[in-house]
Amino acid sequence: MHLHADLPPHPVPAGAPGLCRPEPCEGQGRATASNAETLEATLQAMERYHVVKAFLSGIDLAVVQEWVAAAPGRFIPAPFIQRPGQPPLEELTRAYDEGTLGGMGEIATQLAGIPPNDPGLEPYFALAEARDVPVLIHTLGIGPYLPDFRVAAGNPVLLEDVLVRHPNVRIFVENAGFPFVTEMIAMMMQYPQLHADVSTITWVLPRSAFYQHLEALVRAGLGKRLMFGSDQMRWPDRIGPAIEAIEQAPFLDEQQKRDIFYSNAVRFLRLDPAV
Repeated sequence: MHLHADLPPHPVPAGAPGLCRPEPCEGQGRATASNAETLEATLQAMERYHVVKAFLSGIDLAVVQEWVAAAPGRFIPAPFIQRPGQPPLEELTRAYDEGTLGGMGEIATQLAGIPPNDPGLEPYFALAEARDVPVLIHTLGIGPYLPDFRVAAGNPVLLEDVLVRHPNVRIFVENAGFPFVTEMIAMMMQYPQLHADVSTITWVLPRSAFYQHLEALVRAGLGKRLMFGSDQMRWPDRIGPAIEAIEQAPFLDEQQKRDIFYSNAVRFLRLDPAV
């Protein structure tokens, strides 16, 4: 929780350093040159670090299915949703009914300045609730440098209308809503179906900033609803450092680390813990 088959949604030259914040900063790692290279390097990292399953998002669903075919049983395939209507709701409904998709999102309409409570997204949340599929959403204060991106559209409080209308939908917020920590705590306390994964903040931010955010959530008693996710995009070599950021967190005990790496996702995704 979570990986990408063909992101980011803007050009990245092969070999480009990984993302970093806040600038000025120097990113680590090197971008892959193709989707095939991303797949190969990601699978190698999954084997090396014993990643048994991942929520896989992609803009091109054909590429997502290539990943599923390359590693059967390793991925929960899901569509990357850039704007309401892309991909069409009818296409997604058919894919869920046929069993070719198992999740929804990343819903990344914030990149276009569209908040999660926009009426155009209502049918997607309704579909996710009706088909009982988990939903990943980009709801946080940072993102790619795109002209329509809006920080204000990422406040986790904007999920409230969605969760009230759809009390049975399972949503997890990427990057645990960074840096809206108080808002994220309030929302997770009020709405027990809301979860979070840690994503790029494990390797994009200064480690101190990541730890401050993560520790606040853990101290608030939310450690059973936090999940690991590298959000590797074109930088599969960042999966290792993302894992190390959790392993080296001085405020987490071994059970809390296992919860983040494994147990919380098993419960959220309703998986067989023996797998």
